[in-house]
Amino acid sequence: MTGKAWTMNREMNMNSKKPAIRILASVFAAAWLCAGALQADDEGEYASKRLGIYVPVTLTADVGHLSDNQKRMLRKLIEASVIMDDLFWQQVYGDKDALLSSIDDKKTRRFAEINYGPWDLLAGGKVFVEGQEPRRPGANFYPADMSKEEFEAWDQPRKTNQYSVVRRDEHGKLFLIPYHELFAPQLEQAAALLREASELAEHEGFANYLRLRADALLSGDYQSSDMAWMDVKGNPIDLVYGPIESYQDGLFGYRNAFESFVLIKDMAWSEKLARFAQFLPRLQEGLPVDAAYKAESPGSNADLNAYDAAYVAGDANAGAKTIAINLPNDEVVQLAKGTRRLQLKNNMRAKFDKILLPISEILIAEDQRSYVTFDAFFENTMFHEVAHGLGIKNTLDGKGTVREALLEHASALEEGKADILGLYMLTELHAAGEMPGRELKENYVTFMAGIFRSVRFGAGSAHGRANMIRFSFFREKGAFSRDAETGYYSVDFDSMREAMTDLSRLILTLQGDGDYEGVTKLVAERGSIGPELQADLDRLSQASIPVDIVFRQGTDVLGL
Repeated sequence: MTGKAWTMNREMNMNSKKPAIRILASVFAAAWLCAGALQADDEGEYASKRLGIYVPVTLTADVGHLSDNQKRMLRKLIEASVIMDDLFWQQVYGDKDALLSSIDDKKTRRFAEINYGPWDLLAGGKVFVEGQEPRRPGANFYPADMSKEEFEAWDQPRKTNQYSVVRRDEHGKLFLIPYHELFAPQLEQAAALLREASELAEHEGFANYLRLRADALLSGDYQSSDMAWMDVKGNPIDLVYGPIESYQDGLFGYRNAFESFVLIKDMAWSEKLARFAQFLPRLQEGLPVDAAYKAESPGSNADLNAYDAAYVAGDANAGAKTIAINLPNDEVVQLAKGTRRLQLKNNMRAKFDKILLPISEILIAEDQRSYVTFDAFFENTMFHEVAHGLGIKNTLDGKGTVREALLEHASALEEGKADILGLYMLTELHAAGEMPGRELKENYVTFMAGIFRSVRFGAGSAHGRANMIRFSFFREKGAFSRDAETGYYSVDFDSMREAMTDLSRLILTLQGDGDYEGVTKLVAERGSIGPELQADLDRLSQASIPVDIVFRQGTDVLGL
């Protein structure tokens, strides 16, 4: 997925054989210590100021074409999504009601709701509620006192299971609890709602997916339902549901967090996108990297579609909001059937109008400002998601997946890969005459403006770190220039193309080699904001340009 944020600092207790990691850990730990907790008198003032970084957006969608059964099904899916929201609270904080009832100030309480806890997700996890501790890098997935060394030495063959938590028994020993046991009552209720929704579905493939997803919630085996979801095409309603992404696990990137997207398909836009899936094999072959790093073939069943988000919950609703989806994450499913790329058009339009355009007015040179367009933003985002399916999923040494090899850095590097390969793909399609009536300059300048948008998510976000790395790399390669007098940025189109190719090659090689040390070094050296960039980002804050969006949503909003 793209646009989602997590706010875990690096753990201080690192392996002594990895000095680069210890240095990086010290930097993040220092940032957390500096963040500190606010005093009670300052809570309301802080929340009042920071609420302004989110601009409210009403999640409306056209439901007039839906049948009565489909509308009833939509209500069931939204009801089930509320359960994902509650489970996500338990995964990242704990007792939601206890926290919110302890906060007297209305604005502080609202800010805690937005952040799913007492930590400012878009400010490095700053504690903004008195008496609350800094957020643990492992959230509630692991015991608070567990070190990475203890976990790595633990003789438990299923300890990396994505759908489980680690706890201590009465003797202090580690043990696993699967989600379907720990959250049994809630997941049983969720499964029942999905089954009820399946009975209202008018598309048999979607009904089958809902039934299998319900089974998965109670068994912890999600692969069959992921396979079934890949076969859902043509249905006007879609659902992404369950423990999906591992952004919240800042220790290892193993554990998945609960979330939900209830989506309504935009048939007209989806028809425009469908033809691009056929180009994936050819684009994979042309990647600027040695043959070994592109030997895998994208699944032939991949598809591209546009949707309006009708309801968003859990991990998908925390911090920076998603504007596009690329799933499933299961490498077996990806190699067998590819992935589905879902563009969230209403979210995308809101971010473009309310955030990206105002950013361009302040930071992009006047003679290039007209190249910042919604169509280019949509294309850049779409091909970001397509690019997740390119490259390599398994390391060349045969020791496992890229995700397993790169651990907590896997998400940031994967997001960086998708961004840069998306631009590469657009460049190739323009050269092949497959983007008639469009200028490649629009994609490049909009891409540059997009870096400023995403880098504001901060070092706690996989997307934020990916954009910091790319900004540093592009600056070194001369892909853009900055006018010292005006502070405006201009894209050098030839140099950007060269930088794009070089960075694509670097990232794909690091992934294929499973080079944990190399990625750690890359993040340490380039994954931070320098003084000049910070000053420019401060100009955006001074102009009251929001950082992200927050949703008004629900059955009432949809007219259900």
